[in-house]
Amino acid sequence: QVQLVESGGGLVQPGGSLRLSCTASGFILEYYTIGWFREAPGKEREGVSCISSSNNSTYYADAVKGRVTISRDNAKNTVYLQVNSLKPEDTAVYYCAASNRITGQTIDSMAMITGWYDYWGQGTQVTVSS
Repeated sequence: QVQLVESGGGLVQPGGSLRLSCTASGFILEYYTIGWFREAPGKEREGVSCISSSNNSTYYADAVKGRVTISRDNAKNTVYLQVNSLKPEDTAVYYCAASNRITGQTIDSMAMITGWYDYWGQGTQVTVSS
């Protein structure tokens, strides 16, 4: 009933771009802070970006800052992650997650703690390779 579904992953050349989508069903995404995380092979899950529920403040991890844009389309109950200038080290399974416990008018790296998030999607594979 409550579900997040990621889409938009795939195989892309270095320097290419992808737009990942996170679509919610069973709840209204607008009321949640949404985070994007990724797991590369052999590595721990790391935060990529998030967008707050209160004022749409955004945060970007240093590894992707300048190449990534997170945005909402509330009419579609969807959050997007636009990733440009993709690098091989961006290869990972990308997950979106929803939190109703992150508050405040500003958002920072503390919002990328996985324990804040209640709902998780199944992930979409991004592979960056020549």
